[in-house]
Amino acid sequence: MPMPPHSLTGIGWRHEHERALLEGRPDLSFIEVHSENFFAEGGAPLALLHQARQHYGVSLHGVGLSLGSATGLDGWHLDRLAALVQRIEPVRVSDHACFARAPRRSGQVPLHASDLLPIAFTTDSLAILAANVERVQDRLARPIGVENLSAYFGWADDALAEAEFFNQLARRTGCWLLLDVNNLVVNALNANAADPVAAANAFVNAIDACHVGEIHLAGYCETATLVIDDHGSRVHAPVWQVYAHAISQLGAKPTLVEWDTALPAFDVLLGEAREADRVARAALEIAA
Repeated sequence: MPMPPHSLTGIGWRHEHERALLEGRPDLSFIEVHSENFFAEGGAPLALLHQARQHYGVSLHGVGLSLGSATGLDGWHLDRLAALVQRIEPVRVSDHACFARAPRRSGQVPLHASDLLPIAFTTDSLAILAANVERVQDRLARPIGVENLSAYFGWADDALAEAEFFNQLARRTGCWLLLDVNNLVVNALNANAADPVAAANAFVNAIDACHVGEIHLAGYCETATLVIDDHGSRVHAPVWQVYAHAISQLGAKPTLVEWDTALPAFDVLLGEAREADRVARAALEIAA
């Protein structure tokens, strides 16, 4: 697949960069915002998002649907997301393959962990995730993206390979995969893989290309015990390597550079987006 003539890459749009984006209008494929930050009926943030929408496609990326929760979806959350989708008409809507809500006693409001907790890769988890994804898609009248997670623990009853789990989810529901390359590398590093890049590339090779609708890139940090997906630095070399492989295998895909903590100057963030375009073009030329 040839590279499109304009940028393939978008950036996460954060408050600190509002003026730079709206005044400079750099060449970007899209901007991404966290859906939950715009659930209010009005106010300055929503007005600014409408202003940005005049110049850029908007990707709504959520962190609160809890798509893998056995206790089901929060109706209020889905209502607010549906209203936002109607207002903004985003190019894409996505959330994570995780759970955050869990039941308490009968009749009580479910507990919410305020975190993206990993689901088991089993047929039962797949059925729960698929049912919740279908409910969201029915309400929004569009396919949604489901992101693979950076997970810091696993489940003893995992029975499906993660890539096959996502292939089956996409086939069953018609959703698409938001392929987070940084999460693949983080998980491989935390698993002490002999070759983390090869381990992440194996995931890419196992995914059906038609299911991938967007790719995420980000930075991570290394602690004494874990590698953390903190979105707080430049994209690391292993992530660029896996991204190049992903583009060569999957073709040109909309790509987001995430940077959510320790935000840099806007030009630094744009530099990462330009590097993503460069890596993608080079990978497509080699693949051709």
